[in-house]
Amino acid sequence: MSGRSDQNPAEEVELFNFPCRFQIKVMGRKSEGFNTLVSKVVSRHLDGAAILDVSTRESSGASYVSVNCTIEATSRQQLDAIYLDLNSESDVLVTL
Repeated sequence: MSGRSDQNPAEEVELFNFPCRFQIKVMGRKSEGFNTLVSKVVSRHLDGAAILDVSTRESSGASYVSVNCTIEATSRQQLDAIYLDLNSESDVLVTL
């Protein structure tokens, strides 16, 4: 067995068929305006389209909050840009 693959390593296998609905989960410390911050950052990358759904959930100790945004994702590049932008915010602790 040579260990060679017929697939070019530079070719990426796409995991999603775009456009598709995609949920972005963002966690941070509970603060006034965190929900607005997340929505604002995500909206920057939607080319005028609306966020389809936003929901929030507090941690059991009410110290942290998660914000879930459902969008109509158009490309992997769009999702990468959203995650990079969210992770550059100091109030964002985790993105999924």
